Amino acid sequence: MTRPPTAAQRRVIEAADPVTGRLRGTETQLAALVKRGLAFRHPRPPHDHFLTPAGHRMREAVPEPPAPPAPDDAGVFAARVGGEEEPPASGPARRREVHSAWQGLLELRRMTNPDGAVDRPCGWERTHLVRAAALALEAAGHRPAGGDADGYRVRATPQPEAVAVYAPDPETLAACAATLEGAGWQTGEYTEPRTRARYLLASPRRV
Repeated sequence: MTRPPTAAQRRVIEAADPVTGRLRGTETQLAALVKRGLAFRHPRPPHDHFLTPAGHRMREAVPEPPAPPAPDDAGVFAARVGGEEEPPASGPARRREVHSAWQGLLELRRMTNPDGAVDRPCGWERTHLVRAAALALEAAGHRPAGGDADGYRVRATPQPEAVAVYAPDPETLAACAATLEGAGWQTGEYTEPRTRARYLLASPRRV
C-alpha cells in the first residue's frame, strides 16, 4: 500500500496553483509526489510539476483554512474577470503568467477528459465557470474591464453551467464569443430586459 503524503508534501499540494495545479517545492518533495501518482513532471521545458487528477482530489478534500493574511495570498494566480478593485499589474510578466496558466489548463484537459480531448472544457472548468471563462478570454488577449479602460466582464448566473459575459460594444462581444467557442464553449447572445444590455451566455461544451 502506498504511504500517504507527509505533512510537508501535503503543504506542497495545498499550495498548488488553484487554476493549473502547478506545484512548487523541493526536488525531493516533487519526486515523491510523482511516485505517489499525485503529480507529474511536464515533458517540455521548464519541466514544471503539476497535480494529477488524484492530486487535485486530495487538494480539494483538504478543509478550507481560515482566511490568511494578505502576504500569504501573494503569488496565487487568478484570471481577471473584469472590474476588480485591485487588478494585477499588466505587462510581460502578467502575459507570461497567463500563458503558463492556459497551457496548464490544456494539460489538465488532456489528462482528465475521458478521451484526452483538449478542445473542450474539463471537470475543473465546469466547477469554476467564471474563472475558466475569464482565463480563456485573458489568454486570448482580450482586455478586461478595470480602471479607466472598459473591456469584458465575466459574471456568474443563476443558470447551471452558464456564465454571462459583457462587453462595451458589439464588436468586442462578438470577438469574445469567437474566443470562447474556439476554447470549447457554446455561446448565445441575449438582451437584458431591464437595461437592454447585450451579453453572452456561455456554457462549457460537452461533445
